[in-house]
Amino acid sequence: MGIIVQKFGGTSVGSIERIQNVANRVVHEVDKGNKVVVVVSAMGKSTDELVSLAKQISKNPSKREMDMLLSTGEQVTISLLTLALQEKGYDSISFTGWQAGIETEAIHSNARIVNIDTKKLNESLNKGQIVVVAGFQGITVDGAITTLGRGGSDTTAVALAAALKADKCDIYTDVTGVFTTDPRYIKTARKLQSVSYDEMLELANLGAGVLHPRAVEFAKNYLMPLEVRSSMELENGTIIEEEVSMEKNLIVRGIAFEDQVTRVTVCGLPNELQTLSKIFTTLAQNGLNVDIIIQSTTNDNTTSISFSVKTADLEDTLHVLNSNREELKFTEIQHESGLAKVSIVGSGMISNPGVAAEMFQVLANHEIQVKMVSTSEIKVSTVVEQVNMVKAVDALHEAFSLSVSDKSEVTI
Repeated sequence: MGIIVQKFGGTSVGSIERIQNVANRVVHEVDKGNKVVVVVSAMGKSTDELVSLAKQISKNPSKREMDMLLSTGEQVTISLLTLALQEKGYDSISFTGWQAGIETEAIHSNARIVNIDTKKLNESLNKGQIVVVAGFQGITVDGAITTLGRGGSDTTAVALAAALKADKCDIYTDVTGVFTTDPRYIKTARKLQSVSYDEMLELANLGAGVLHPRAVEFAKNYLMPLEVRSSMELENGTIIEEEVSMEKNLIVRGIAFEDQVTRVTVCGLPNELQTLSKIFTTLAQNGLNVDIIIQSTTNDNTTSISFSVKTADLEDTLHVLNSNREELKFTEIQHESGLAKVSIVGSGMISNPGVAAEMFQVLANHEIQVKMVSTSEIKVSTVVEQVNMVKAVDALHEAFSLSVSDKSEVTI
């Protein structure tokens, strides 16, 4: 008998019918002789509805009160699922995040888990109970309710699995696994049998929404095996593990992309050692994240720095830079929106030189201009015009033999 943690997202519990389906999936695991902890999100769009209610009262609601409000969404789900399990004759109990012993740092709306006291969970599991836990939430040492931010239920599940020394953590979602790219855009995308932690972390950070990056970090740090699988379809999903055990012939394992990217160029900066530090410290202190960075020196011994931001952050970025213009000493700011980031990811790049060159050649053959580039050992990211995003993904997907029709796709 082992411990299995199962996580079900908002779409998986979006109706009473779907909650009954989740109960059946949980019962199936229990009947195999396992102790089961279930982590659930709020039902469907209920979190969005709660946010809308708050916005009708306040344009800038308190983050503390928003955490108090949003944490109620998961409380509804845990109660309903526990009732469904009890109706099927299974001893079950529900816990909020704080009842489950999840302690977080004192940051509202995007807290990180710092400790989990598993005493109550283990007591219930040892009694033979199915434990249903609210994802996305915790409590500070001072007793304040917090939420974990976007994708927080994934993080809750993996953190609980690590704390309980579970045998496995299954992430149930509305897709059947991790695909080579988003099948909604590229019809020839196929499900991968396995992905390494590092590859999944890159894909998650670069726009693949199937798993939250913090959840993957937890899994990697504790070597917790994850499986991303469908809550509706009875089939195997994708295993996320330390070293990929299948499909080792794939140099590039996936392609991630995201739109609404803007390039910002700060011109006429002094060519000094502290210039880069000043620019990005100023932005970071104002909660602004930047991505790809390029620096160039001009003939008059000044420096220009280009970086990418989410288009939604452009107005704030320009405001912060212009407010600190005297200290930063730049002459002008240029910006270009309507861009997208397209990235190839694969641990096979480490031992296969020329992958980046092939990527650039493919894009050139399709007359797609590359505006910015960023690389790591296992990924190459390019910024292209947003109108060319899907075209670029499609071309690269085909060029790196990721399509479902490719006959050489699997080596086991």
